[in-house]
Amino acid sequence: MPPNKNYINMEIKIGSKQMLKFLLVVSYIIFIGLSIEAGGFIFNAIYSAAFDGINTKKFWQLIDLSELYTFDKGHFYVQVFIVILVAVLKAVLFFLIIKVLQDKKLDLSKPFNQEIRSLIFLLSYVALGIGFFSRMGIKYVTHMVQNGVNMPDTEQLRLGGYDVWLFMGVILFVIGHIYKRGIELQTENDLTI
Repeated sequence: MPPNKNYINMEIKIGSKQMLKFLLVVSYIIFIGLSIEAGGFIFNAIYSAAFDGINTKKFWQLIDLSELYTFDKGHFYVQVFIVILVAVLKAVLFFLIIKVLQDKKLDLSKPFNQEIRSLIFLLSYVALGIGFFSRMGIKYVTHMVQNGVNMPDTEQLRLGGYDVWLFMGVILFVIGHIYKRGIELQTENDLTI
């Protein structure tokens, strides 16, 4: 079909600076949600400890941990600690992303620098930590179910997807090493000019 002369060709061009601003806004939204979730778990854990398990039936977002609490308070606090640790690590991950985008440490003219390389490695360690502790939490839930305790689903406890976090951590670790090589090449290039 031949092009219509009355047709106006409209293209939306999104530059990298606009994309970084968009990613900053999205990261803030995710960070706020994860911080609320981590704070909710922490508050409910303290509230349950202070008032002898009064809140375990509707722990956080209606998660029922009352059977685990009546089975053994120690197991209850270990499970809650793992859930809190995973939630806090997720919030820390997005805080680090916000920090690099907010502080404008990502220089697009020279993208290979030590600060970004350090951040990528730190993000990989945090992602690996999320994956490791999520897996540990899932194993703990499985252990409790095998002991006859009725436990909520691991997705309700926000422990699902440990393999994705581990995979992301490994990918970021590899990217960090690629960045390291990029820094070496950029330094050699700067010295030759």
